[in-house]
Amino acid sequence: MSTEVEQATGEGADGDDSGRLTRRILIGLVLGAAAGLLLRQLALGHPVTDFLVGGVFDVGGKIFLASLQLLVVPLVLVSLTCGTAALDDVAKLGRIGGKTLGLYMTTTAIAISLAVAAALLIEPGAGFELSSAATGAKLAETPSFSQTLIEILPTNPFQALAEGRTLQVIVFAILLGVAMTLSGEAAAPLMRLFESANVVVMKLVFILMELAPLGVFCLIAKVASEQGLEAFEKLTWYFGTVLLVLFVHAFFAYPMLLVLAGLSPLAFFRKFRAPMGVGFSTASSNATLPVNLRTVEEKLGVDASVASFTIPLGATINMDGTAIMQGVATVFIAQVYGVEIGAGGFLTIVVTATLASVGTAGVPGVGMVMLAMVLRQMELPVEGIGLILGVDRLLDMCRTVVNVTGDAIVSCVVAKSEGKLRLDVYRS
Repeated sequence: MSTEVEQATGEGADGDDSGRLTRRILIGLVLGAAAGLLLRQLALGHPVTDFLVGGVFDVGGKIFLASLQLLVVPLVLVSLTCGTAALDDVAKLGRIGGKTLGLYMTTTAIAISLAVAAALLIEPGAGFELSSAATGAKLAETPSFSQTLIEILPTNPFQALAEGRTLQVIVFAILLGVAMTLSGEAAAPLMRLFESANVVVMKLVFILMELAPLGVFCLIAKVASEQGLEAFEKLTWYFGTVLLVLFVHAFFAYPMLLVLAGLSPLAFFRKFRAPMGVGFSTASSNATLPVNLRTVEEKLGVDASVASFTIPLGATINMDGTAIMQGVATVFIAQVYGVEIGAGGFLTIVVTATLASVGTAGVPGVGMVMLAMVLRQMELPVEGIGLILGVDRLLDMCRTVVNVTGDAIVSCVVAKSEGKLRLDVYRS
């Protein structure tokens, strides 16, 4: 299993490459901030400033943002279709499949709701004075929640793909995956095609993420030259808000599930330290999958018939940590650009981010691509990603811990409800 995961995600042998990319992103962040602050301090003449800030930095940042948006539609389509089509075991497992899917979607909705509520209460984006060509009258016309529900089913899936209507693409991908599952062997060639396409698209993600250090440099340099140190001081509120919600969800919301199932949270966390450490170091749910599966079966006592379904499925569709980041980041970026989001807009964020988490592959960097999708759905400026990208790697490591912890807790709860949990092993 670990070999398949490494081949599909680029982890394993490429783990060192991921670490090097992290260091390069941080270097790009520091150098970009230094360059921007230096330009601001020297107060260079307008021709030089315009060339660097309005020219080089602006163009470089926009190219990087364009590369993120390039990935949105193909990534959502192939990843979500493969994830849904892989639910062949749902028909065999019956109640287990229904309980697992229900718990995963419920915890994700709770996570995104906590994130939006915390961001509204703390207001991490307050005080910024940024503007964008994307803001204005268009943003004031953000569709209501009822209108979003009406338009959620694409009348023409190819038009939805061409126009990048991401919520419609998500629904089409889910329906296509379900149809492939119900078609059985007749859909096998198409399934192999999508699996191959998924591997290729994931490799494209890693290729384009090589642009991240340069993109971060350009985006941060532009912000630093225009806003100064105040921009980075204000960014700490965003960072702290995401960490706070991740902590609350992991150590309060998840344990409540265990308590309701009659299981001890302390016993769980005492035995689950190894997968949490691997998840933090790799920032990849897929790379953590083998050690997570082994821990759930051998140390927590979940029967293999349950664990072999719930854990791989969770690594595919259960991305509560990513949903938290998307919720806080969406509200943060809206506040940064002075965009008002009504009640219908917040409900749309919850629905979109919950569905987007299903299509978020468990590998480093993909969360940013899915955030671009959520921002586009809300018609918010995608360039706002540049503000948070520099600190996202550490947050990515933290939210991966939340993701893998949720997979294991749901597995234990489902196994307990089905009499498939060895309580003597769990409590030992």
